[in-house]
Amino acid sequence: MRVTPKILQDEFIGLKAKVVKSKNPCYVGISGRVIDETRNTIKLLHKGEEKVIVKDVSVFNFTLPDGTVVEIDGKIIVGRPEDRVKKRVRRLW
Repeated sequence: MRVTPKILQDEFIGLKAKVVKSKNPCYVGISGRVIDETRNTIKLLHKGEEKVIVKDVSVFNFTLPDGTVVEIDGKIIVGRPEDRVKKRVRRLW
């Protein structure tokens, strides 16, 4: 799978995710499967517990179904998931 800006419009529920950077040090290292997403948060299933991570202060590594790992800044994906799918993505690089 090619890594393109279109990935920001994909659905993240069901993917594996890991918090690699965050302004809140308690979030760093939390990993698991994405079970829910709201406008400002992502809910991960981490060791049998649900952890709610604020998108705006975190950087995530998402593992796509083909095994590709993509690093995405949470500030870019803030917003309702159903609206993000419709939004045009400006190329940042």
